[in-house]
Amino acid sequence: MTTAIEPDRAAHESRTPSATATWTALWLVYIIWGSTYLAIRVVVDQGLPPLLAMGVRFLTAGLLMLAYVVIRRGWAALRVTRRQLIACAVVGIALLGFGNGGVAIAEQTVPRGLAALLVAGAPLILVLLRLTTGDRPSALSWAGVVIGFAGVALLALRSGGVSGVDPFGLAVLAFGIVMWAAGSFYSKPLGVPNDTAVTTVLEMLIGGGSMLIFGLLIGEGGDFAASQVTWQGVVALAYLIVFGSLIGYSAYSWLLANVPISLTGTYAYVNPAVAVVLGALILDEQITSVVLIGGSLAIVGVALVVRGERPASPVETAAPAEPPGR
Repeated sequence: MTTAIEPDRAAHESRTPSATATWTALWLVYIIWGSTYLAIRVVVDQGLPPLLAMGVRFLTAGLLMLAYVVIRRGWAALRVTRRQLIACAVVGIALLGFGNGGVAIAEQTVPRGLAALLVAGAPLILVLLRLTTGDRPSALSWAGVVIGFAGVALLALRSGGVSGVDPFGLAVLAFGIVMWAAGSFYSKPLGVPNDTAVTTVLEMLIGGGSMLIFGLLIGEGGDFAASQVTWQGVVALAYLIVFGSLIGYSAYSWLLANVPISLTGTYAYVNPAVAVVLGALILDEQITSVVLIGGSLAIVGVALVVRGERPASPVETAAPAEPPGR
């Protein structure tokens, strides 16, 4: 994946990306990340502690990516400034430590489809964060915010119409969503390296390490027994390492560096559809009327935001009027 959409030199990343590269990355994030909710649920259901498992996931992916960069370009490619290293640490902990870690913890008690639908609120938070920079979203974007948050609120307050949902799990998930949105939004302003491969390596290593530390601090190590781990859990974790991290997270990092945040954020209203369908087909999770209504409102809201924030750029002009997967 990285050889197809990721330039080897930082100079290349300053160029306007092609429509093919952009939509290849988007489709990877659309489909793969929609399926990772299922894989995460399998991991936590098969005896693997959520934070420790996700820490291993991203540390392993980061080390593999590190080896790729060093073999292809040498250790010199990893030289970054102190500011860039701090930026990668902040973004990596926000996106992975709190964002992905929050999803993993929440999926112990929150149905996977409901979790994916709630994550659809992330692009709506991005619009609110724009106010901190003095930017003024359009009226259509604000309409999307109102409709989208109404759907997310319905899902959260009614627990998606699914019994047995822990309020604490929903709170952890909501916090993780806010941190994911903040990490995505401030990635460029904080000054991460222009080289996407280097940024991905540092964020995965630091973010993965932070999850291991968090997991040990809350006692996940003491509760873990290797004998409880099934082959299904191992396969699901391997899937998350290769597809969810090496391919999916690399594609997302590339999008953050090269594509307007409004277009990048469209993954959030395609992922829920993939996640809910997979959950119903494979895990027999309930698709209730509340899930359908709240999820539809959230997806419509995000779609309006994307429409209202769509810039007139060469990439988006070449792309379809509506993102694929709708």
